[in-house]
Amino acid sequence: MTGDKPWPQVLVGNKDHTSAAVVIIGAGISGICTAISLLQSSPPINNIIILEKSTGLGGTWRDNKYPGCCCDVWSHLYSFSFEQNSDWTREYPGQEEILRYLVSVAAKYNIWPLIRFGTQVETMTWDESTNEWNVAVRVTSSKDAEFGEEYTINTDYVVSAVGQLNVPRMPDIEGLDEFKGKVMHSARWDWGYSLKDKKVAIIGNGATAAQIIPEIVKEVGSLTIHQRTPNWIIPRADAPISGWKRSLYKWVPPVRWRKRSDMMDFREAFYDAVTDNESAFAKMLEDSHRVLMKSQLAGREELWKKLEPNYKVGCKRVIISDDYFPVFNRSNVRLETGSIDRITSAGITTDGTTEDYDLIILATGFRTVEFMHPITITGKNGRTLKDVWKEGGQALYGVTIESMPNFGMLYGPNTNLGHNSIILMIEAQAKYIAGMVSEVVKARSEGGSLSVTPRSERVERFNEEIQEELQRSSFADANCNSWYKRKDNGKITQNWSRNVVDYQKLLSKIDWSDFDLEGTVAAEFNDGGKESTHLGRVREESLVSYQTMGYTVLGLAAVGVGAVLRNSGRLRLR
Repeated sequence: MTGDKPWPQVLVGNKDHTSAAVVIIGAGISGICTAISLLQSSPPINNIIILEKSTGLGGTWRDNKYPGCCCDVWSHLYSFSFEQNSDWTREYPGQEEILRYLVSVAAKYNIWPLIRFGTQVETMTWDESTNEWNVAVRVTSSKDAEFGEEYTINTDYVVSAVGQLNVPRMPDIEGLDEFKGKVMHSARWDWGYSLKDKKVAIIGNGATAAQIIPEIVKEVGSLTIHQRTPNWIIPRADAPISGWKRSLYKWVPPVRWRKRSDMMDFREAFYDAVTDNESAFAKMLEDSHRVLMKSQLAGREELWKKLEPNYKVGCKRVIISDDYFPVFNRSNVRLETGSIDRITSAGITTDGTTEDYDLIILATGFRTVEFMHPITITGKNGRTLKDVWKEGGQALYGVTIESMPNFGMLYGPNTNLGHNSIILMIEAQAKYIAGMVSEVVKARSEGGSLSVTPRSERVERFNEEIQEELQRSSFADANCNSWYKRKDNGKITQNWSRNVVDYQKLLSKIDWSDFDLEGTVAAEFNDGGKESTHLGRVREESLVSYQTMGYTVLGLAAVGVGAVLRNSGRLRLR
């Protein structure tokens, strides 16, 4: 080991290249947040390796760089609470600005030295004799591979920060490989290919397609949009943030904090709209869709019918866009709602009719229900993750998995949101995982051992509870399919069943009775009375209402006026 600090505070060096206290898989938002939480632990945990298969950090915000790529959560809310950015240029951030933000955060907190780029995890195996994970990796960067194409890292704890929007999902359409033109998945965009005057088809019409389409119609010769099912669409109301506002957010932080709280409050209220399709908020969203559609496509009744969903709002991701509907007013755009029969060498056959294309864009999403694909994971007693999840992904609080000791994950099963910023969930998960890691490495640093595995009965009870809640939600609507649930059994494996504040409170402490604890220090928890560890949470919802603030301001103003009058009276008496 290098440096003069005690382990695990010392950084991983050349001599211990294949050993670390913690291995984090992924250098996106989750990986960066987890590393910061560990570095800020008490005492700090610096003995970290971050494995990133790409050649740069950013995760989904590095992979997705298609035209129009942006976030559907306000910029001031789609950022870390501990590293708020006063200089966002738009109300909704674009991909490039988000990536620049993540790069700056990684630089500020000195994350870069921890990352091994171009390094793909192949397998993970729990070694019960050493209480460690053996993480086998393959080096994909050609230069670094010259030093060794494969090696295994021994680590006390593994954190998965690979996320859900990671591996592109290719559509199961006959003949896709036969197409002689250009094929691009939205997450693998080729900016070297010119769209000018090309005849283009896009398969998919979800959130990604709704961002791509308004951008490329300005350049392509023609565009056919293959729609399987329509989506609920509501106004975005995006706008630039002026320089004076950015200055205000920077130099008067309480204004920025209040803005973020307002956003948090509103998006939490949005929860009813996406989970209860009979709520007033849900009906308001449906009405908003119709008003927007009919105003932007005035007199186009034939399109209204095709563009209005037959399922309740919230079952699928609600799309936020100001410029999707207007594309159908263009002469070079055609909406195709027929079924795709196959793809030929020259184009797409739909309901028996073949149309030739230069380019086919696949806006078909990701392999979301296959968490951590394609890594092979073998845990306690030789049990594989594939076996544990044969009925679908599930985890205790979406973080820890049955039969997988000393393992935590972010953005795992049932932690996705349909109403608020996922970063609010990720921060809570990072703090929770850091709390468990601290106990594991503390035991190791003192010459002992500790393994932490969620109790199978606790995992089952928790998941039965949230699945029951989810089956009563809009996500379970039988009239639509979505990436929120499995096709084989309908189990909703992606979404959280409650709101963000509920989740943050749930993860504000570690209840050690949730876990099977083994190792030389396990008795301290099992018999020693250490029942829980308090972590706390970042409270960002409004503490004080605007009404209360108004009364306070008026009260202070009255006091101030009274003081001025009293002082002026004294002056006159003198």
